[in-house]
Amino acid sequence: MRKFLNVLAALAMLSLTNCGYNAIQTNDEQVKSAWSEVVNQYQRRADLVPNLVNSVKGFAQQEKDVLLGVTNARAKVGSIQATPEVLNDPAAFQKFQAAQGELSGALSRLLVVTENYPQLKSDALFQNLMTQLEGTENRITVARNRYIKTVQDYNVGVRTFPNNLTAMIFGYKEKPNFSVVNENEISTAPKVDFNPAPAPAAPAK
Repeated sequence: MRKFLNVLAALAMLSLTNCGYNAIQTNDEQVKSAWSEVVNQYQRRADLVPNLVNSVKGFAQQEKDVLLGVTNARAKVGSIQATPEVLNDPAAFQKFQAAQGELSGALSRLLVVTENYPQLKSDALFQNLMTQLEGTENRITVARNRYIKTVQDYNVGVRTFPNNLTAMIFGYKEKPNFSVVNENEISTAPKVDFNPAPAPAAPAK
């Protein structure tokens, strides 16, 4: 009897292998790993924000609206629980992406403002923070690209026959991915003009 059960177990394992179960598991773990790196790098950026805001505030206290925008965007990012469960909830994933895009836009506006303060730009602390921020943005790009690729592999796997049958049985669904174009639009720095607007022409008498 035990030998018969062992044979059944072996056949079941062989069946799962042939129907793509193991491949789905592998791809799913790779997606989780890539997501962890994305979250890690975004958290690294968020951790830089308070010091960056304080550094700018010391030289440009009058830029309250911009500083407040960065602080609020950072708070919104911190309020979202970026757990692996987000990967199975398109609405939660979109909320996470929107919050990160808002912080990117707020930081872009802050950096535009800093161009008007030469003393700030020459400050050693600010320069160090900018170097860290630039490095972090590069890491975010790398992590996002890796995540996008792993999600593509996973989604193709759960949609391709016969893996799609296995995915259907075990409840594996397509995972949401970053919409790169939309976020690039969100994070595009606005044009800021500090020159006073010309006074309207006096009406002719």
